[in-house]
Amino acid sequence: MTELVVGTDTVESSEALSAYLERVVEPEDTVYVVNSLEGGDDTSGEDVRAGEAAVEAVVDALVDVPVTVETHQFVRGNEPVEDLMTFAQEVDADEFVVGIRKRTPVGKVVFGSTGQNLLLGTDRPVRCIPLVES
Repeated sequence: MTELVVGTDTVESSEALSAYLERVVEPEDTVYVVNSLEGGDDTSGEDVRAGEAAVEAVVDALVDVPVTVETHQFVRGNEPVEDLMTFAQEVDADEFVVGIRKRTPVGKVVFGSTGQNLLLGTDRPVRCIPLVES
């Protein structure tokens, strides 16, 4: 039984992550789908709805896969990587699954990278799924 924490922020990311999950999950596994938003003035109602749609896209994609799926949306002022690592510790997750986008070095510095920060900040395995640029 594997406990996977899946970080997503868009429906498009969820589609790529779900395609991977459909191939690797086993019936006894648990998939925790997490969306993290900053909150306060930095988060609009539209952001919240987009996050909800992102986690539901994973649920919908895995509906015919015999696996337990739980969704969580955090709006508590943390960076997404903080929420993912804290939640993984709470549920004693075995690994992370996140999408990564191709960015320029300047883009990484300016916008950061949840995947990169996760790789550098955790002792759990991290599965990085390439995301198609839109």
